[in-house]
Amino acid sequence: MQVLERYQSQVIGVFRIVVGFLFACHGAASIFGVLGSKQVEAFIWPSWWAALIQMVGGALVAIGLGTRYAALLSSGSMAFAYFTVHQVDALLPVQNGGEKAALFCFAFLLIAVLGNGAWALERSAPVQQRQTAAVATE
Repeated sequence: MQVLERYQSQVIGVFRIVVGFLFACHGAASIFGVLGSKQVEAFIWPSWWAALIQMVGGALVAIGLGTRYAALLSSGSMAFAYFTVHQVDALLPVQNGGEKAALFCFAFLLIAVLGNGAWALERSAPVQQRQTAAVATE
């Protein structure tokens, strides 16, 4: 379907931005106690650190900077959350309330594999020039 393939980069870019933004909001809500969420205690394992990964990782994915690494870390953190927090209650996500964790896990895994798509900060000219210069000096 050539019509859909023509816009593949843009759709991946929109997907990356939306998923990253939602994840960053989820983390910010937990760290700062806003958007109807309860604030987690600072530096408490694993809740505060998970929220920090969510906020920073989501923001990096949304702007498209270090996207693949941030997405892979975010995916792993959601897999950890699913297996340590949700699966202890029941096997299936619909039973244990782990739908968001499972969806975020696989969405970030997809972003890590597919890359940035359109409109990523990594694809801007100055960032690419610095990366090219760093490779040339090695």
